[in-house]
Amino acid sequence: MKLSAFILLLCALCTSLHAAKPHIVLVMADDMGWGQTSYNNHPLLKTPNLDAMAANGLRFDRFYAASAVCSPTRAAVFTGRSPQRTGVPSHGHALRHQEKTLPAALKKAGYATGHFGKWHLNGIRGPGVPVLASDKYHPGVFGFEEWLTVTNFFDMNPVMSRKGEFEEFEGDSSEIIVDEALEFISEQVKAGKPTFSVIWYGTPHVPFMAMEKDRKGFEHLETQSMDHYAELVAMDRSIGTLRQGLKDMGIANDTLFWFTSDNGGLPKIEPETVGGLRGNKGNLYEGGIRVPTIIEYPAAIEPRITSFPASAMDIFPTIAELVGLSEDSMLDLVDGKSIEPLFKKELGKREKPIPFRYNRTGALVDNNLKLYVPKEGIEKAEAYDLSKDPTESNDITESRPKVAERLRKLYMAYSDSVDASIEGKDYPEGKVVPADVEPRFWTDMKEYEPYFDQWKLRPEYESRFKPKSKSRSAKK
Repeated sequence: MKLSAFILLLCALCTSLHAAKPHIVLVMADDMGWGQTSYNNHPLLKTPNLDAMAANGLRFDRFYAASAVCSPTRAAVFTGRSPQRTGVPSHGHALRHQEKTLPAALKKAGYATGHFGKWHLNGIRGPGVPVLASDKYHPGVFGFEEWLTVTNFFDMNPVMSRKGEFEEFEGDSSEIIVDEALEFISEQVKAGKPTFSVIWYGTPHVPFMAMEKDRKGFEHLETQSMDHYAELVAMDRSIGTLRQGLKDMGIANDTLFWFTSDNGGLPKIEPETVGGLRGNKGNLYEGGIRVPTIIEYPAAIEPRITSFPASAMDIFPTIAELVGLSEDSMLDLVDGKSIEPLFKKELGKREKPIPFRYNRTGALVDNNLKLYVPKEGIEKAEAYDLSKDPTESNDITESRPKVAERLRKLYMAYSDSVDASIEGKDYPEGKVVPADVEPRFWTDMKEYEPYFDQWKLRPEYESRFKPKSKSRSAKK
């Protein structure tokens, strides 16, 4: 064999090896609405780094969080399953130990795994505090070798937990965790290991706290909206830092970088957050669950915009197919599907509907059709054709009764299967072991009491230490 031919063969082999184990970075904003990017024509906010990422990757116009609030979507990312199946029906619930998780599967496949930022899968509510080393639901339990984490949302100058050791930081929280993630990735690249990095921002969740330089251009807004948008400016800047860091390490081409948000945008923010959609965080109309999403993976993705409906539940199945994880990496009952073929071409119709259950409400997205189930029950369900009615203004249950009935049947079958999952029927034991823990506030936990005196002075915790009024105490 000629030397030139041998070199070409060697290069092809190296490319194949890289493709088999790309670096993976999952980034999630906290409460960022579908309309809050300049590529989606926001009237005020500029997001140049997300715009650049979108121009170089696969931009989704119809990507759905797995729920209307944060913790459930995070559980779905790690399991590929509808979050109620996993023990996480709402915010602040703990992910069941019996679930098979993406970080655990990738760790077994030889990946170095790291988590940076918000966790909120350990059953603790309230503003984010450092995760305890003794926490039975900390990131390490579910497959992360390294973690710098807080229980919930966090903001400027955070105090965080590095595998149980508390550390205080100065600066914007988004930039802090991106810097930490890049350091982790760099160390592993030097060691020759593929990396799986999860970066979960606390932005733009309350409390809204921002640096003065990021308020530029928003000064005419009331304080809450001004700082909300200023947080997003800093977050976008950190996206730029992350992208440049991957390029500097020479791994950007072979890195799957997936950006999304955990639920829809917040109400009471001006300009509005959801791009004209109906609803906001906390409900299952489009504004509460449709989120900005981009996948950048230069080695495998042709840059374009797709209207293919996809979900946070698709992340695990997609990565499993891409990396070649074993079939037993996931539980048998998975609600998501791999969208890896979408990297190269459009797929037409989605064969698997995207289902939701949250807070006594439900929904089901079947391509352009959507069923919304209010608290009053399935008999009061509404149906919409999103291709003609993206704002969900015209209920078609009467004009297209056969369509509505088909959607109802699909949803009822899904809902019945979720009831079985809640009882633990998906697990080999046939039941939930250990039993689901009830959410609690860290202010009610003895383990955190030694820190109360110093934390009372921190602005993000101030509300948790305010004395309850007599009227409130009387009601309790």
